Amino acid sequence: MKSIDAGDYKVELGGLPQSSLEQLLSNYDLAKKVIIVDENTHEHCLSYLITTFEALSEAEVILLPEGEDNKQLEVAFSVWEALTEYGIGRHDLIINLGGGMITDMGGFIASCYKRGCAFINIPTSLLAMVDASIGGKTGVNLGEYKNQIGVFSNPIAVYIDISFLQTLPEIEVYSGLAEMIKHGLIQDKSLYKRVVEQFSDIDKINEGLLLDCIEVKHKVVSEDPLEKGLRKVLNFGHTIGHVIEGFYMNSLKLSHGHAIAVGMLMEAYLSVEYASLSTVEYGSIKKLITSNYQIPNFTNEAITSMVQMLANDKKNKEGKILTCLISEIGTCKYDVEISEKAFIETFQSFQLD
Repeated sequence: MKSIDAGDYKVELGGLPQSSLEQLLSNYDLAKKVIIVDENTHEHCLSYLITTFEALSEAEVILLPEGEDNKQLEVAFSVWEALTEYGIGRHDLIINLGGGMITDMGGFIASCYKRGCAFINIPTSLLAMVDASIGGKTGVNLGEYKNQIGVFSNPIAVYIDISFLQTLPEIEVYSGLAEMIKHGLIQDKSLYKRVVEQFSDIDKINEGLLLDCIEVKHKVVSEDPLEKGLRKVLNFGHTIGHVIEGFYMNSLKLSHGHAIAVGMLMEAYLSVEYASLSTVEYGSIKKLITSNYQIPNFTNEAITSMVQMLANDKKNKEGKILTCLISEIGTCKYDVEISEKAFIETFQSFQLD
């Protein structure tokens, strides 16, 4: 069992039966317990959890529809109503069992319910393990705008059992690998090279590599928990990636990681001109991403709409569109102002012939 002390809470990597989860549940012996799942984790993961821990045998289960397009306030309202009907109090316990959508939304639901209810994250997707379940960001989308409503709120613990990865379709593995690419690009060139090597064997994610990527996020978040400065580097690829994901949410339904991979490619392209990224390193990034993630067919109308959406990016300030760019693999700058014209030209440069 490997453990990271994240300050207010602990992140444990290893089999759930060997973790401290049973001891933690004993601290909530008299508390009511709720497990939030989606359709996938209800089918593939829930039984393992409740049969492993007797303390969860009587837990209430709240089933949410799967998919990023369901990460909306309307769904959160329905869960708050269910929690009220179950008589859940602020001293009871919510367990989020799922991917990034469940940990984001479940954390937001728990954090707002009766001004704050304790919650645990048990991520079941690679993306959630390496990124979404850690760092205290919770939230829901506002229509096509990603994570526009949310709060910073830490779980009381995060338990990462990589056996859940066996339940994932290949598309979700690639989604998580995109965030692992990001961790290398913004912090560590050698880590980036190891992630590149992982693409040759996606059926068996290296546990040490996973832990090192988690450590990157933990290190950044611990220095800047509320995203006042350094933590913004974790948004590399997300300025463009979020508008791509939001725009195509109801059509192509791109996974979060897929959209972020394309966003990283395009922001790396911008980095050549605006952050002195070398063409050699840009070529490496382009080869990796275009070999593993398909770029959508951007129409002129789509480009216009997405660039307009950039005006609502959470990182913006004083009417300026601010993004993250890399000066080299392993070094990231934040709060770089980029004009709408430059974004339009970047989208146009990736249009299919």
